[in-house]
Amino acid sequence: MSARSYGRPVIEVGGRQIGPGHPCYVIAEAGANHNRDLKIAKELIDVAAESGADAVKFQTYTAEGLYSRKTPNPSYLKKKELLKSDTETVWELIKRVEIPWEWHDDLAAHSKAAGIDFLSTPFEEAAVDLLETVGVPAYKIASYEITHLPLIQYAARTGKPLLMSTGMASLADIERALDAANAAGADQIALMHCASSYPAPFDILNLRAIQTLAQAFQVPVGYSDHTTGLTADVVSVALGACMIEKHYTLSRGMEGPDHGFALEPGELKDMVQAIRDTEASLGSPIKRVTPEEGDLYRLARRSLVAARAIPAGHKITEDDIAIKRPGYGIPVYDRETLLGRVAAIDIEDDEILQWPMFQ
Repeated sequence: MSARSYGRPVIEVGGRQIGPGHPCYVIAEAGANHNRDLKIAKELIDVAAESGADAVKFQTYTAEGLYSRKTPNPSYLKKKELLKSDTETVWELIKRVEIPWEWHDDLAAHSKAAGIDFLSTPFEEAAVDLLETVGVPAYKIASYEITHLPLIQYAARTGKPLLMSTGMASLADIERALDAANAAGADQIALMHCASSYPAPFDILNLRAIQTLAQAFQVPVGYSDHTTGLTADVVSVALGACMIEKHYTLSRGMEGPDHGFALEPGELKDMVQAIRDTEASLGSPIKRVTPEEGDLYRLARRSLVAARAIPAGHKITEDDIAIKRPGYGIPVYDRETLLGRVAAIDIEDDEILQWPMFQ
C-alpha cells in the first residue's frame, strides 16, 4: 500500500489545532467510570479540567444497540472478576454501566463551565444524533467500530472531525474506514494507535506504529492508551503522537470494569505535565549552545592557562601551558599553534592566556 493523504495534515477540535507542530491534545477518558452517578460524572469533568487536559470524554451507547444478548463473555471480564456473578452476561454488564442519555446536556454544560471540551464516543447512529444536539466538537470512533462503516459514514456526514482508534485493526481495515469517511465527506480525520487490552502490557504496544500510520495515511496520529502509568504516553509524544487519550477514575478502588487500569486524579495531572515536559524537551533539531548554557560555556569549559610565570621574550614550551577552566582563553585545540610563540609581556602564573600576549 502506497502512502496517500486521507485528510488535512492539521485538524481543528474545539478551537485547538491538532497535528505536527502543535501541542498534544490530551483527552481524559471518563468512559463508564461515572458508575451511573451524575455527581461522580461531574466530579470526573472537574478532575479532567483541573489536570490540564484539553477534553473529557464519555461513551454513548445502549446495551440493546451494542451487543446481542447471545454474545459470549470476553475472557478478560472473567479474569478481572468484573462481572457481578458467574451468570452475569456482558450484555447485562453493559446495561448497568451505560450512561443515561438524559445526562448529556448537563454534562456538556458542566464541561463548558469548567473550560474543557466535551466529547463522547457514539456506538450507534442514534448516539450521533444525540451528541449533535449537545454540540460535541468532534467524534471519536472506538477501535471496536473500525469495521462499522455505516456508523463512520453517519458521523462523517455531520462535518465534524473524526478521531478513529485503530486497536485490533490491520492497515487494510484502517484504509477501508478512511475511504468510507472520505466518501461521506470527512476531510478532518485523525488516527489513534491503540492496543486493545485492559490493561495493555508494554510488549504489545508497538508504539513505532504511530510513525507508520502517519507515513501511510498522511493524517495526524495520536495514541489511545490502556497501560498503567505514564511511560507509554511520554514515549508516544516523543514519537510524534498529536493526541493522547487515557482512562482515569476518582479511585481505582471503585467498582466497575474500567477503574482498575485507570489513572487517579493526581496521576492524570502528572501525565498531562509529563506530556508538556516532553514537548518542551524535544525542542529543536538544531544542535547549538543555548542562552541558558552561556555562563557555563564561558566558565566551565577549559582553555589554556599559564602553568608558571612567563617572562617577556620567553619562547613557549609544553611546560609553560596548563589546561584549566575557564573556557574564554586560547582554545585547547590551538595548543600546538601556541607552542614556539614568544611572550610579548610578562605573564603571571595561572593567567588565562590570550593571543595578544604573544608575538
